[in-house]
Amino acid sequence: MVDVGKWPIFTLLSPQEIASIRKACVFGTSASEALYVTDNDEVFVFGLNYSNCLGTGDNQSTLVPKKLEGLCGKKIKSLSYGSGPHVLLSTEDGVVYAWGHNGYSQLGNGTTNQGIAPVQVCTNLLIKQVVEVACGSHHSMALAADGEVFAWGYNNCGQVGSGSTANQPTPRKVTNCLHIKRVVGIACGQTSSMAVLDNGEIVCGYAHTLALTDEGLLYAWGANTYGQLGTGNKNNLLSPAHIMVEKERVVEIAACHSAHTSAAKTQGGHVYMWGQCRGQSVILPHLTHFSCTDDVFACFATPAVSWRLLSVEHEDFLTVAESLKKEFDSPETADLKFRIDGKYIHVHKAVLKIRCEHFRSMFQSYWNEDMKEVIEIDQFSYPVYRAFLQYLYTDTVDLPPEDAIGLLDLATSYCENRLKKLCQHIIKRGITVENAFSLFSAAVRYDAEDLEEFCFKFCINHLTEVTQTAAFWQMDGPLLKEFIAKASKCGAFKN
Repeated sequence: MVDVGKWPIFTLLSPQEIASIRKACVFGTSASEALYVTDNDEVFVFGLNYSNCLGTGDNQSTLVPKKLEGLCGKKIKSLSYGSGPHVLLSTEDGVVYAWGHNGYSQLGNGTTNQGIAPVQVCTNLLIKQVVEVACGSHHSMALAADGEVFAWGYNNCGQVGSGSTANQPTPRKVTNCLHIKRVVGIACGQTSSMAVLDNGEIVCGYAHTLALTDEGLLYAWGANTYGQLGTGNKNNLLSPAHIMVEKERVVEIAACHSAHTSAAKTQGGHVYMWGQCRGQSVILPHLTHFSCTDDVFACFATPAVSWRLLSVEHEDFLTVAESLKKEFDSPETADLKFRIDGKYIHVHKAVLKIRCEHFRSMFQSYWNEDMKEVIEIDQFSYPVYRAFLQYLYTDTVDLPPEDAIGLLDLATSYCENRLKKLCQHIIKRGITVENAFSLFSAAVRYDAEDLEEFCFKFCINHLTEVTQTAAFWQMDGPLLKEFIAKASKCGAFKN
């Protein structure tokens, strides 16, 4: 299960935004740009926006996701990125869009002007059903459903396959060596291109290539500066060498031209990595604790980019914790009701007995409450008691500081020490000049020593403002005298 939260850049998003993601890609020379697709097929981007690679129509960076209206509802199927960076994607309808860096015509529009927003790549692709796209450093490739391959952009090493080293400004069908042959997969290195003609896999790294046969055998060749070939040394290889991965059958391989990192997943579900690992060189396949190759690039690669378009599958089943949270105050499954201030809260006796010693004692034969279907509560307010019961189902508390005082009282009465600490945290976080003395009074009343000291120090640090509040002068005499005496000892009233 891919977890986009492992990528540092996604820590900028809220949990709600993370939960909506279905597809994503992290790219850029510092992994500082990201694109994601939501469950209702809206497309958002955020990050540094180097070379207009976010496609937002301007050159502004953004920490807040911006919607790419032109791509919403297009159903992105394949996505790749270059080093400029430039971005290339194809939709399920076979349409190709490109934007970003265009110094070598890698956007395929015949110019070298940067693409500030997604534009359809039309030349020679308009009537083609494109099923896959791939980007090298500054060149691009597209694979059509009929097996034809098109390439364009930078061509200093012949990477567009035109038979020359002249740059190719628009998509051009690759005919040399591919004539009348059907291609089923494409991949790009920094300055190289690969095509698979029958079942199998090939992926390209910065300057190295991995190949996976239909029998699960792994081969590697090319640059090996960081041990990314997995041969046990750092010697470059001009021809493919068989790489052993703990005698297991390999079912997936991973690399990208932005990093010197390699990864593989075996039939047994084990994930291995080798090559550059946060600046270190790993020269042999190393077993990780991950369950997917994507996590290798999120945690180990430099930069922490994604090697492919990430698919985030959200499973339908609920965990035990999620199920409990869902059933709180549910009339359909509850077997007990609490009545507070004329309002009802539906709960489950078994849950309360499991979670709270107070209720475990209550629901015994010698307690009157054990036989009741409705229990009246009059010593606590509805918001406070509801928050307490919800805490038993969720382990969390969401209350303003003023109500947290009442919950602190309840937690003290019911001997719920963890809840007591949570209430103190809420109160500390929400303390203000206006409520500081009331909170101090509550801390003294409920014997919360740590909170009492915190509120006292806050009052001392804001003494002039606190002494001008109504809460200060409405406080009972003994507590007020105690506060003044304690403040005097701290030197609060010295000129």
